[in-house]
Amino acid sequence: MSTSIAFLGCGSMNEAIMAGLLASGVPADRVVATVRTAERAHLLAERYGVRVGATTSADAAAGGANARAVAGAGLVVLGVKPAQVAELAAEISAGLAPDAVVVSVAGAVPLGRIERALRPGQPVVRAMPNTPTRLGHGVTAIAAGSQASADQVRAVRDLFATVGLVVEVTEKQLDAVGAVSGSGPAYVFYLAEAMAAAGERLGLPADLARLLAARTVAGAGHMLDGAPDSPDPADLRRAVTSPHGSTERAIAVFAERDLPAIVAAGAAAAVARTEEISRELE
Repeated sequence: MSTSIAFLGCGSMNEAIMAGLLASGVPADRVVATVRTAERAHLLAERYGVRVGATTSADAAAGGANARAVAGAGLVVLGVKPAQVAELAAEISAGLAPDAVVVSVAGAVPLGRIERALRPGQPVVRAMPNTPTRLGHGVTAIAAGSQASADQVRAVRDLFATVGLVVEVTEKQLDAVGAVSGSGPAYVFYLAEAMAAAGERLGLPADLARLLAARTVAGAGHMLDGAPDSPDPADLRRAVTSPHGSTERAIAVFAERDLPAIVAAGAAAAVARTEEISRELE
């Protein structure tokens, strides 16, 4: 990656992306970030050796940390809350190089809304990373705006490849992606909670039940991710499910209660809520 990068708003997700980028070998002097407080700025500067500015009211009077951060940057990653994305885009618009790519990691904010807040022709890409990004095992979906070239999209892809798998989708697919990989870690954690609770009801100590559930879910995830041919989850499930055995009996109960339909309904509800948020932002 040959361009300098600015992370505007450096909460847990943007920090994870920045950490992955630096770990991949990008020099710290090519990375700049902004945060809301001087304390957070000092912490990140000490931790990563990058330049970090605080967007305090006093700083705004002096020109603004965000404006300074984007000067000369080729990639600008907006890591603020959805309701703040358009305002931040408008704030930095005048200071962006014409070919600087603005990347939003905020869910529910359409490309068109971001593009309208910027100067005409500014390239924009939406990205949807998930929380395992923090460990370098994330999944990020990216969707290009109307002005982003193939090379610019490739630069965004290279950025997120430092923290996991990257897939390219259309913007219309992003809400569905969010319902699967974006919200998906919460579904898995919820399953681990349920498994631990079941263990307790069967007589296991709470700490042991939680440990068994967590390590089992983590191990199963490694099996899904471990083979180069990306095994079908159904094949792995069948390999564990001996005919007429105890696992088969448990799976039969899940099927009888239509677990797939429950998951599908939850994912549909997640998409519906994302669409609601998009309308509220408009």
